[in-house]
Amino acid sequence: MTNISRRAALRLAASAAALPFAATLARADGHATNHTVVIRNFAFEPANITIKAGDTITWVNEDGAQHSAWDLNNQFDTGLLSKGQSAALTFASAGTFSYRCRPHGNMRGTITITN
Repeated sequence: MTNISRRAALRLAASAAALPFAATLARADGHATNHTVVIRNFAFEPANITIKAGDTITWVNEDGAQHSAWDLNNQFDTGLLSKGQSAALTFASAGTFSYRCRPHGNMRGTITITN
């Protein structure tokens, strides 16, 4: 059996206690986030959103009418969503996207992705 000094035992205990905290910080710093855009009253809420690369946006339709989120440069399209339906897209790299609802052209939004 190995004898360890009291100081070494305290260091070991402090290190063991700090590990979960350090792991949580590392996960939170590099963790992707899911953002929600609600479709209601023929509008995207929020209409303009800034996210980080790797984050996901989920569009949730709360209107009775079908809606979509369609990029004006054809980079993405959620397809038509009925009331209660949702669609999620993950954005891998920095950029800006202007989008609208296909059947309702006055419904517009912007996504800004940062690194």
